[in-house]
Amino acid sequence: MIVCVAVVGLQNNPLYLQSFTEADDALKLHYIVHCSLDVIDERVNNPKKTGSTMNETFLGLLYPTENYKVYGYITNTKVKFVLVTTDLDVKDADVRSFFRRFHSAYVDAVSNPFHVTGKKINSVFFAERVRDIVKSFGTNTTV
Repeated sequence: MIVCVAVVGLQNNPLYLQSFTEADDALKLHYIVHCSLDVIDERVNNPKKTGSTMNETFLGLLYPTENYKVYGYITNTKVKFVLVTTDLDVKDADVRSFFRRFHSAYVDAVSNPFHVTGKKINSVFFAERVRDIVKSFGTNTTV
């Protein structure tokens, strides 16, 4: 189950953070997302050490915690996406599919002529699309 998704800007500023838990874990999830930025920076800046290629946008599992698994994705414009899930047996193919759909929703949101680049995403339409993508996570849906 997905508990949090986040979009982080170029200066590691949060552009969008949404939690999907009943509990009041927003601060803890914000901290987990913030901690994942160091791992993303390390993977992006040291591709030989991590074995990833420069063309790869999916960063894979960033790190597991006791209760969560944290996955990362970076766009061509260096905007970072973070996914926090409680599902300890999630498939990489499902996570890749999630990030492709999430990236598509993000592109649609920032393509709005009234959106200011680098500012928080306040689109209700984007929030609804994210909620739908999260609901369909793990099912065999196509892009």
